Amino acid sequence: MQQYESVIVLTPLLSEDAAKEVIAKFKNILAEGGAEIVAEDNWGLKKLAYPIQKKTTGFYHLTEFKAPGELINKLEVEYKRDERIMRFLTVSLDKHARAYNEKKRSGAFNKKAETKTEEGAN
Repeated sequence: MQQYESVIVLTPLLSEDAAKEVIAKFKNILAEGGAEIVAEDNWGLKKLAYPIQKKTTGFYHLTEFKAPGELINKLEVEYKRDERIMRFLTVSLDKHARAYNEKKRSGAFNKKAETKTEEGAN
C-alpha cells in the first residue's frame, strides 16, 4: 500500500459540527476502502490565497493515510460530488516526505526551536 496525504478545504458556511460530519464521512470512505489513517491535522478556519466561489476563508483538514491506489479515484470522485468541499488535493508521499512527516509528528522541529530559544536566553 502506498502512503498518501489529502488536504480538503471546506466551505466556511459550515458549523464546526457540520465540518466534523464531513470529515467523518470521508474517514468512513477510507476505512471501507481498506485504508489505514496514519495522521490527521485539523488546521481550522484559514484565509484563502484567492477567493473561491466568492469566499475568502475555508476550513482546512489534512489526512495522511496508507491505501491501495484504486481507492484514490473513488475518494476524489466523492470529493467532487460533495458541494461542501471547495478544493482538495491528494498527493502520493515518497520516502523523503514520509520521513519529514514522521519527524514533524514526533516534534523534532519544535525541539530545535526550543533549544535555540533557551540558548538565546542564557
